[in-house]
Amino acid sequence: QPYILRNIKKGETISISGKLKFFRGSYTIQVEEFEKGKSLIHTGKLVAIYPERKGISSKVLREKIFYTLKKYGSTIEEIFPEEIISFNDLISEKEAYFQIHFPKNQKEAELARKRLAFDEIFLLQLSSFLIKKAWKDKKVKNILKLSLKIKEKLKKFEDSLPFELRETQKKAIEEILSDMSRDVPMNRFLQGEVGSGKTIVAAFAMYFAHLNNLQSVLMAPTEILAFQHFQTLSKLLSPHNVKLSLQTRTHKTTEKELEESDVIIGTHALLNKTLSFKRVGLVIIDEQHRFGVKQRATLKEKATIPHLLTLTATPIPRTISLVFYNQLDISRLDFPDRKNSVKTYLIPQNKREDAYEWIKKQIRTTGSQVFIICPLIEESEKESMKQVKAAKKEYEHLKNKVFKEFNVALLHGKMSSKEKKKIMEEFKEKKWDILVSTSVVEVGIDIKDANIMIIETAERYGLSQLHQLRGRIGRGGNKAYCFLFTEKLSEKSKKRLNYFVKINDGMKLAELDLRLRGPGETYGFRQHGFVNLKAASLTDFKLIKKSQAALRYFLTHHQIKGELKKRLEAINLRLVSRD
Repeated sequence: QPYILRNIKKGETISISGKLKFFRGSYTIQVEEFEKGKSLIHTGKLVAIYPERKGISSKVLREKIFYTLKKYGSTIEEIFPEEIISFNDLISEKEAYFQIHFPKNQKEAELARKRLAFDEIFLLQLSSFLIKKAWKDKKVKNILKLSLKIKEKLKKFEDSLPFELRETQKKAIEEILSDMSRDVPMNRFLQGEVGSGKTIVAAFAMYFAHLNNLQSVLMAPTEILAFQHFQTLSKLLSPHNVKLSLQTRTHKTTEKELEESDVIIGTHALLNKTLSFKRVGLVIIDEQHRFGVKQRATLKEKATIPHLLTLTATPIPRTISLVFYNQLDISRLDFPDRKNSVKTYLIPQNKREDAYEWIKKQIRTTGSQVFIICPLIEESEKESMKQVKAAKKEYEHLKNKVFKEFNVALLHGKMSSKEKKKIMEEFKEKKWDILVSTSVVEVGIDIKDANIMIIETAERYGLSQLHQLRGRIGRGGNKAYCFLFTEKLSEKSKKRLNYFVKINDGMKLAELDLRLRGPGETYGFRQHGFVNLKAASLTDFKLIKKSQAALRYFLTHHQIKGELKKRLEAINLRLVSRD
């Protein structure tokens, strides 16, 4: 770079940084950065590294930020009152912005991160509080009555069940019916692992709405799950004179039938502009993280200020609940003890054939059915994805070479709804011994004789998603086995999967997944409305509790104004549409 020599004059002092190397008998510095003058921003101290874009280096960004802070830094306003700052040992907002970009030492950098992290969590929780307050200020059109006569009918419904409700189910039902009896619309989040009995809890809410002459609408993310809900709820509710209808892309119901129905179950087809619901009092959204913000809002708007119940089998760590779901009332179902919990094994490459032989023996002797889960439908051309087992290719290999004597089927998300439904019904009827599938089976699959699962390239999944998949086997009460096959296994991935092998508790796995992979992987989906935190961590429980205490103090002693109001308005552009 000869031009550098033209910029350096004899006798000038320059500051350089780089690697010290021994070269041809002496030490030399391989220069990576240099600068002239007394205001050092690229050398001689801790230096910030920024996400770079084409043509814009960290050096360019550093210079622009330095210039901006020098010229406009004095205008940075404080968003918190002095007592919150001092009580929580925080530096000022102005200091935080200077020190996060240009710290003199590691301690300054950490103090700046602590202050900005506090800002982020506080603002999120304040935003959630305001959303909850706005929701609570609404009034429902139809107040549901929990009269003595209705209580008796609900008791008869409970007595008609072929099983006894667990204590957490009873508590959740009590909370939901209590919410629905008020003039404020319910906004409750029901969390329970696969097989924990969320559907029966939802059925009580629907029956309660029916007894008050109101409709319920349940939206599921897939046709398979919608059909399953329709079948399950029909068995539970039809004997009690509850009319149910189904609305999906392939199964249409007339407008007259929908009007006469007490419970309407469907998929995205429920969002059709031509459909309107005149007496809906309860909206239920299943696997809520599978729907976008606008889709959920559209369904709610079809009813006049309805009660809202959202369901999920994805374990939500308590730290996420405190920050992102504190605008909701949460009910949690415990996981029913199964006589035989699923045994999970991490299978090394050299034991793959042995595992196949063991599975063949199990199919022959016990009649067990098998899920084989592959992460992609077709092989990608990208080099990094070539090792990933593709469902179509794996299906051909297993059908023609490994499991030739058995009936093998293929299922994936690109099939038509009719094809998927047909295959699942045939699998349920035991026409297929083995089902090769993508993770489309993650929700809504209930096959009593499916007791074995192979998950290919298991290292590619988050622990919560692996747990969801594993929950699809052993549902008939028999011994069940989950085999994790891997391609390239780093020590970090091996450690993570070994945790999964040992732990059957979805909540513990979700907490661990949050620490290891971050919030985007906890759900498996990055949603509009889910804020990308810059300084804070959702695993920092201590910080979250501190910001909660600060929020309670702030709301009772101060008003939202000035810079805090501006920041809140900016964050609400992303959060206000959340449920």
